[in-house]
Amino acid sequence: MPRHSRSSPRRQLDAESSSLQYAETHRPRNRYAENSGNRNDSYSFRRHDGADSGRTERAKREDYRREYEGHPREYGERERERERQRDRDRYDKDRQRDRGASRRSASPRRSRSVRSTSRDRSPEGDKNKGKPNFAPSGLLAAETNTVKASNGENTVLKYNEPPEARKPTLGWRLYVFKGDEQTDLLHVHRQSAYLVGRDRLVADIAIDHPSCSKQHAVIQYRLIQEKNEFGDTKATIKPFIIDLESTNGTHVNGITIPTARFYELKPSDVIKFGTSAREYVLLHDEAV
Repeated sequence: MPRHSRSSPRRQLDAESSSLQYAETHRPRNRYAENSGNRNDSYSFRRHDGADSGRTERAKREDYRREYEGHPREYGERERERERQRDRDRYDKDRQRDRGASRRSASPRRSRSVRSTSRDRSPEGDKNKGKPNFAPSGLLAAETNTVKASNGENTVLKYNEPPEARKPTLGWRLYVFKGDEQTDLLHVHRQSAYLVGRDRLVADIAIDHPSCSKQHAVIQYRLIQEKNEFGDTKATIKPFIIDLESTNGTHVNGITIPTARFYELKPSDVIKFGTSAREYVLLHDEAV
């Protein structure tokens, strides 16, 4: 049988001491060993290949286990600090991205209008905001112009007389014709205005044709200042007619007059309402 050469214990001790001395001399700088004063120096050269060349894998694993189990707190704090920093960076990036998206989605025209309205807002308007408003609302006028019938029905007048309304001094009349036949004679000089329409509750001159409106038109006498040929001013009461925005209009001498405007009438004018065939000829006592 072959003989195996076995080294003596002294030689083994000399080999271990020489390897430790070499590792101590040529070990790399370690930041953990510099920062930690209570660590043993074995941590600094334990990972060097020359120091671990003569050791078994089991001994190396044991050293690593002691290293990380001996200092778990410092390693954990370092990792947690890195995770916190990563979270802060991610939060800042998300916030900047959200701000950029909101700025892009906002309409510049709308922002300018908002700025202009806030700039135009005056302190006087804010002061008057809470004050009572005594401006006319129209409710009193509607109540005044409301005509109540005996059966309980109410009708609101669409027309109010102007301040220059006057009763005529001449005896104006309306001659009603249907074709070539005169059907009626109406005296229209006893009051300052005559309402024409189908609503017999409020109409002064009732017309029954379906093309006419309930409050169709008004014949109004007005005091007008006019000048004569010598430049003198003279007050005269003249007849006018106004269409109350009827459906089929008012016609004078075959011409449709504008709505909601006074149109001057002259003797011998022929008036028609809607599509009715009846003609109303205006004359007065002094007309030839």
